[in-house]
Amino acid sequence: MVQQRPGITGKPVRLAEPPPLLAGREDLLAELDARLAGGDGSRPRTVALTGVGGTGKTSVALEYAHRHLAEVGAAWQLAAEGPTVLASGFGELAAQLGARDVLDTRDSVASVHGMLAAFPAGWLLVFDNAPDRASVEGFLPPAGAGRVLITSRNALWPPGQAVEVPVLDLEVAAGFLAARTGDADHEAAAALAEAVGGLPLALEQAAAYIRATGDTLARYLESFRQHRPEMLVRGAAAGYSSTVATTWSLAFGHLCQSAPAASGLLRLLACCAPEAIPLRLLLQPRPGPAGRFGGEVAALTRLLEDPLAAGDAIAALRRYSLATPAADGSVLVHRLVQNVMLDQMPADLAGHWRQAAAALIEAALPEDPRQPDTWRVFAALLPHAQAALAADSDGLTRIASYLGLSGNYLAAREFSRGLLDERVRMLGAEDPRTLMTRHDLALSTGDAGNAAGARDQFAALLPDQERVLGPEHPDTLTTRHALAFWTGKAGDMAGARDQLATLLPDEERVLGPEHPDTLTTRIHLAWSAQEMGDAAGARDQFAAVLPITKRLLGPEHPRTLMTRHDVAWSTGEAGDWARARDQLAALLPDVERVLGPEHPRTLAARYDLARCTGKAGDAAGARSQLAALLPDEERVLGPEHPDTLATRRNFAHWTIKANGDAEDGAK
Repeated sequence: MVQQRPGITGKPVRLAEPPPLLAGREDLLAELDARLAGGDGSRPRTVALTGVGGTGKTSVALEYAHRHLAEVGAAWQLAAEGPTVLASGFGELAAQLGARDVLDTRDSVASVHGMLAAFPAGWLLVFDNAPDRASVEGFLPPAGAGRVLITSRNALWPPGQAVEVPVLDLEVAAGFLAARTGDADHEAAAALAEAVGGLPLALEQAAAYIRATGDTLARYLESFRQHRPEMLVRGAAAGYSSTVATTWSLAFGHLCQSAPAASGLLRLLACCAPEAIPLRLLLQPRPGPAGRFGGEVAALTRLLEDPLAAGDAIAALRRYSLATPAADGSVLVHRLVQNVMLDQMPADLAGHWRQAAAALIEAALPEDPRQPDTWRVFAALLPHAQAALAADSDGLTRIASYLGLSGNYLAAREFSRGLLDERVRMLGAEDPRTLMTRHDLALSTGDAGNAAGARDQFAALLPDQERVLGPEHPDTLTTRHALAFWTGKAGDMAGARDQLATLLPDEERVLGPEHPDTLTTRIHLAWSAQEMGDAAGARDQFAAVLPITKRLLGPEHPRTLMTRHDVAWSTGEAGDWARARDQLAALLPDVERVLGPEHPRTLAARYDLARCTGKAGDAAGARSQLAALLPDEERVLGPEHPDTLATRRNFAHWTIKANGDAEDGAK
């Protein structure tokens, strides 16, 4: 540090050296200057830099102070961990300001405030590592042309005063590692940046270790993945007084003493994914094992039953910046906070908390993924279900269904493929849950555009289900239906018709004539008739099923909407394209509202509306609708999906037709 006395060696300055390399903070420094500069000079302007331990709050404050040192007549850094050390710092500052010559030195804080209020130039104070607003309230200068920067883990400050110091963007973090170590392995730098979540302290710690040992980024990354707890205590990071592990160990210790319920909540959050965690979904009282915990995790019961206790726990975590708010009542916890918390628990205790997290997550997952109004809940819980649930859980089966039903076909396929490998390993190839996952994988394979692949997978699955579950088990009947459907989609419509015709009486006997699966088989039988040339017969069959689906499922259930779609298209195929166009135009807003504007079924409705528009005589309208549809299908389904290719072909067709009509009209 540098100390100077006014009138002898120049203006009073005591600031630690700025960090040797501060990456990715230019926008933040510009925001600080905009907040701190200016004003009428009567009152200091104050900003509190907040954030989780290790984000570099002090580094940012010091960089700002050194950059603007020429603009102020005094700049002083004060340790603010407690009143005693702060008072000592004010005594030193009072001496540097010449307070002994002017004011009563028995109250150094009042003396400094008086001197700064009358100071002829601007000044800057840095209150470093303040526990909260109350701890520094009496030390903040009330008057003068000054700037006050406070660094604190506590995120709870008056409105407009706090500025969060975030972790680094991963690309910036990777560049920092490469520059700091001189290692040009950008792939390893990017992977390490992601592994530590862009946390500046962890990045600097890694760089220091690599420079000290002569290691490489790739070898450090391998060591970090295999020995994370040990690596987080190694490396003397420039500008930091401690390592990641010790920084957060102290915070965890204070939290356990001051707010035990918050400590329990943090342990729960540590078992989730490093994504926004929807506490409003997890912390709900529920009957059964998900709502009752004993032993080391008994604190959860109170959090589930008492919203005030849960709110207090969240506030305590924010005081240490161990959790930050996200949208819709969710919170974010840095991945290394989660890792260190789990690493520091005994293995059996960590296991109990993982079981508790899994129970809460599974209980929060909706029972019926076929209902579109549940999809937002599934989306919020998806990464945490993947992180916490075991392969044999029913929750993961529901997740796979949600992904497919919500139109995320590629994600559904990859999720089911990974889950299948885990279930074969854990449960065996013939466990009913393994067979269900094979079904989900086959279905998503077809939905993603590979009809023949889906057909073959269902054909291989069916005999296994018949042997394990029995020929009339509902899952076996569902697979028979899927095999027939994808047989038709793969080009064998007569085969599909025959399979569906054989299946229908079995479903009517086992499930009942008005079961949704039975009705779907009737719908697909009508579809096969339409594809084989009996459009009028298909229209009548679709029309007969529609009132039943409305009555049983409701007018806005996806199956009801699908049947309305089928009625409209078959009406066109039977010769009334104008009426089909009007029916699809009336259907489309309902599909968009229920399923969303980018669901594949919504895109299919737009596609058929465009075709009906063209067949009803408006080639230019069809061309315009298809032109708007094509980029959406390319983005959602992919450029090679059969639906995208069909849209591209029809766009070309209606473009030629529209141009021909224009030429005919010009003659």
